[in-house]
Amino acid sequence: MQSSQPNNRSQPSSRQEGSRKFQSGNLILVGLMGSGKTTLGRALAKHLGKVFVDSDEEIQQRTGVTIPHIFDIEGETGFRQRETAAIRDLVERDNMVLATGGGAVLAEQSRELLQQNGIVIYLKASVHDLWQRTKHDRNRPLLQTADPHAKLTELFQQRDPLYLQVADIVMQSGKQSAYALMLHLVDEIEKLRKK
Repeated sequence: MQSSQPNNRSQPSSRQEGSRKFQSGNLILVGLMGSGKTTLGRALAKHLGKVFVDSDEEIQQRTGVTIPHIFDIEGETGFRQRETAAIRDLVERDNMVLATGGGAVLAEQSRELLQQNGIVIYLKASVHDLWQRTKHDRNRPLLQTADPHAKLTELFQQRDPLYLQVADIVMQSGKQSAYALMLHLVDEIEKLRKK
């Protein structure tokens, strides 16, 4: 089973896509909740000597409240506006590994910001694996429903095409350890940079 593949979008070559994408030194992780963005992001940042940033943590620091609380008060629309504003500020930094929230790709402006300001890595996992990893987590507002598995399936169907649209690298986050996955990803990033 091939665990990663470059995304073959029909677009200008990497070098023509805007120098900031590569020169920023930024690696941006996208994917559904439970795909391993935070765990892998921390390992990747440590291995490469970069700063690790989690966009959800940034939003919580800015507001002083939890993500579920923002959803309760402002709804998903209010949260997404805060998320886009946080991403806009975060991508101005250099040499970081950014783990984004699962819905960061929903806003077109956020997708453009991510694509322009770093190498985007989609951590792709099966709905079954995502469900196993998130079923006991009460800090996931979108999964507080009667049928969280069905909700995850719906989110996967809605968001997978958007993750694929922005991704430079697609990496399957299956059963291998975070460390093994991180080493494989480092190889894929080097291949992409040499193109």
